[in-house]
Amino acid sequence: MSETIERHEFGAEVGRLLDLVVHALYSDREIFLRELVANAADAMDRRRFEALTSAASALPADAKVRINPDKATRTLTISDAGIGMGKDDLASSLGTIARSGTRVFSQTLEAAKAEDRPSLIGQFGVGFYSAFMVADRVTVTSRKVGTDEAWTWASEGQGSYTLEPGTRAEPGTDIVLHLKEDAEEYLEPHRLDHLVRKWADFITVPVAIVRDGQDEAANQGTALWRKPKSEITEEQYAEFYRTIGMNFDKPWATLHWRAEGQLEFSALLFVPGMKPFQPLENDRQSKVRLHVRRMFITDEAELLPSWLRFVQGVVDTEDLPLNVSREMLQTTPALARIRKAVTGRVITELTNRAKKGEDYESFWENFGPVLKEGLYEDFERRAEIAPLLRFRSSSVEGWTSLADYVSRMKDGQEAIYYLVADDQEALKSSAQLEGFRARGLEVLLLSDHVDAFWPDQLGTFEGKALQSVTKGNLDLSKFAPEGSDLEPVEGIDAFVAALKTALADEVSGVRVTDRLVDSAVVLSAGGAGPDLQMQRLLRRAGRAGMGKPALEINPRHALIRSLAASSESDVTEAAGMLLDLARIQDGDSPRDPAAFARKVASALATRPHGA
Repeated sequence: MSETIERHEFGAEVGRLLDLVVHALYSDREIFLRELVANAADAMDRRRFEALTSAASALPADAKVRINPDKATRTLTISDAGIGMGKDDLASSLGTIARSGTRVFSQTLEAAKAEDRPSLIGQFGVGFYSAFMVADRVTVTSRKVGTDEAWTWASEGQGSYTLEPGTRAEPGTDIVLHLKEDAEEYLEPHRLDHLVRKWADFITVPVAIVRDGQDEAANQGTALWRKPKSEITEEQYAEFYRTIGMNFDKPWATLHWRAEGQLEFSALLFVPGMKPFQPLENDRQSKVRLHVRRMFITDEAELLPSWLRFVQGVVDTEDLPLNVSREMLQTTPALARIRKAVTGRVITELTNRAKKGEDYESFWENFGPVLKEGLYEDFERRAEIAPLLRFRSSSVEGWTSLADYVSRMKDGQEAIYYLVADDQEALKSSAQLEGFRARGLEVLLLSDHVDAFWPDQLGTFEGKALQSVTKGNLDLSKFAPEGSDLEPVEGIDAFVAALKTALADEVSGVRVTDRLVDSAVVLSAGGAGPDLQMQRLLRRAGRAGMGKPALEINPRHALIRSLAASSESDVTEAAGMLLDLARIQDGDSPRDPAAFARKVASALATRPHGA
């Protein structure tokens, strides 16, 4: 051929442009391979589409994306049998964005996001330029389907590129990356294999890596979530579940659907059948995988809220840009709509299974504490989450729901009573429950790490307020306890006054209560502040100034009757012991454990012989 090499200038802003693409658009350097493989797959899909109307465009039977590392020349070649490009295509597709400069490039991205269907990747645009993250020179040789000519585009990513006649026996494209010295890891077949399986395992186009002169298949090539449910066996679902999540159990629930209409995506999600080995509290982000046109983008798109982070799986769409970073994805309107739709579908599945039973209790025991987080994190979803909750109770065996509790409430009962502590066994024997049991009032027993936070956020359920039993001044007068002695105790007022004086610096008040049966004392939250469990958590976190608890005494208890008849000095000495007893009952330590131990030892030593 007589044509000479043509040199074209990118333009004055090319340095700023490449800096934007290489350093700002992508957060992972390895992403270049995903972009170039996606370009190659897109070119082959376009050729396959043209073949529907032109037999001459048919793909070869063995068509594939071929990745060939060459350590001797320090080059990495990505080849495809796609639609190919002619001279004008190379000039416009590989030079357009660079010639346009950063201003027009930014405007192009903004316009694409507004339309929700960016297609720059298919134009060999910004995705192609990611090659310069690892290469100091890139050459592209391409032959367009239906022509006999091949052309070569070349650039060092500085101020210009060249176009000249090239040689290629068949239609398609070869991209040759002359790798930088610090990018030689991409000449290792095992590294390339890992990246293909990570980013492109499920695209339908075969991908092969050349190893020792032989083509080795590198991708699975089947996107299970794109297949109709009727064509998938339970064994295939289970195998995919084990693959994406490194799980060894069977999924408790499998959700597979395709959304069509204004927003289109496919989803295949799993609720595990057992807790993960790593506690879910360690990482509060959802790790559902986001794919675009079967190409893996990220597992950090937060497709589900943190309170559904136990759900695993894949969401695949064509309504998102393949070539934008994770950071830019967060502001894409289509992604927000996908999040809302996926979250709604998962909640619907949980709701249906909760209503039908379907081993819902095993799910709750595994992931209930995580689901509860939604009550204080997600205002819009609280009404949907609340019916999914399950609790232990002071009155019934096993798990119960809020709706079941309401159905058992006594006539005249206006609140759903609950008690929070660190340990479920301690809850069952808590002195806080004595008065409620005596009146036949049910109390929900809460011991998860989130239980101190969400009740105030939920507030009510079916018109009934949620009420902590440790909050002071609970009025249980309309429910008479069975067989209790309510006769006044002589000297109790003076005794209460003496305790108030002795404990003035320790408690917000001292009062007589009728909600104790077997215990002498109990603590309650003073005023309108947080309940006792929340106060304990705040103290552990070093948060002071949250108010002091109130000490409530049982005037019918033998110890209180005895102290009420004793001298004021005896009351003053016993006051601290009563407070420490109340603290111990609620799972706290005495204010001074050593001093408390000495007082107990002294009391035992002076105990009458044979008493």
